[in-house]
Amino acid sequence: MSVRRTVLPSGLRIVTEEVSSVRSAAIGIWVNVGSRDETPAVAGASHFLEHLLFKGTKTRTALEISSSIESVGGEMNAFTGKEYTCFYARVIDTDLPMAVEVIADLITSSVVSASDVDAERKVVLEEIAMRDDDPSDLVHDLFSDTFYGDTKLGRAILGSVESINSMSRTAVFNYYKRKYLPQDLVVAVAGNIKHRTVVALVEKALSRDGFLDVVGEPQVRPNTLVKMAAQQSVGIIARKTEQAHMFYGVPGVARGDDRRFTMGILSAALGGGMSSRLFQEIREKRGLAYSVYAYAQQFAGSGTLGFYAGCHPSKAGEVVEIIRDVLNDVAEKGMTHEEIARAKGAVRGSLVLSQEDSGSRMSHIGKSEIVYGEVMSFDEILKRIDGVTPDAVRKLASEILIKRPTLALVGPYKDSKKFEKILGV
Repeated sequence: MSVRRTVLPSGLRIVTEEVSSVRSAAIGIWVNVGSRDETPAVAGASHFLEHLLFKGTKTRTALEISSSIESVGGEMNAFTGKEYTCFYARVIDTDLPMAVEVIADLITSSVVSASDVDAERKVVLEEIAMRDDDPSDLVHDLFSDTFYGDTKLGRAILGSVESINSMSRTAVFNYYKRKYLPQDLVVAVAGNIKHRTVVALVEKALSRDGFLDVVGEPQVRPNTLVKMAAQQSVGIIARKTEQAHMFYGVPGVARGDDRRFTMGILSAALGGGMSSRLFQEIREKRGLAYSVYAYAQQFAGSGTLGFYAGCHPSKAGEVVEIIRDVLNDVAEKGMTHEEIARAKGAVRGSLVLSQEDSGSRMSHIGKSEIVYGEVMSFDEILKRIDGVTPDAVRKLASEILIKRPTLALVGPYKDSKKFEKILGV
């Protein structure tokens, strides 16, 4: 893997991967800030700001920003998580200088005018309303709130209607200038590129207004253990829905934990596909749900392992019982060698197939650098996956799956007593 890394005196990191077999290039500027960095007064500011940076800079209007990329057949977008924000574009390799210039302009020189704040506030409120109208989406935020409580990891990335309505232009702009510093940025570029050329392009594009005229050290979020708030057992949002949406979760492993590779295999074996244990038990054998899946989330200092299912409201209790019984069985007896082999193959194959384009490769090196401060090669990742043993999976399952569960439900339910009894809490 031809990944190269340069750190500038300002603390800005530039990572590239040369893929000479393609004619495209992808750039992403990753910012080490997300919703867990917000206070309650500015809850949702990271995501709000992601929208606002596309509204115009000192030299470009919103239309000029979007048309510059779209007029060459490229794509540009951004996303916000709990721990980072990313602005990215993918273009033909010859158009990379323009894409670097445009994305860098957003990062250094956005105006964030009062009129744009007021206009985009309505868009974000519509996004919150859209999330609230989609129970399969809403249940994930409900789980975070139920599991973590009113903490930085528990609050929704979108913020709340109240926090977005009350956020002033000054609050958002100050957040922008305080959080978007060179030491908190990673510029990741992958495709038909040369590292030295990319470094020169990035330095030139980000040097405007003295943005890089500082001295700093690259910032990586510390893996400090998260102090948990008092956990609820069951969180319910009462809705007259045709289907109940549930998310059943237990404490997992944090991002800095080497067992995260074992956790990935355990998660895949339990709910990673049609051959997984939960899919077979809930859908194939009993026909209780259309969608069943599992995923592990890792943050700095915390993590969860969770299981989603959507079913008829009258069957929700039965589905929760099945999840509970499957997890207890796996915690006690482990999983078969065949299940683990299938899960390892699925994780390995999914990883390799996900890297078939420049955008995916940019995402891998950018996320690795912003999260871990280094980029692990695919060979090393595959080696770590292959090195997961049935004993390691069994040991992790016996430690994780017996922990106190948290259940989030969106559906026509008046109270949580029935589900608390099933969970035994």
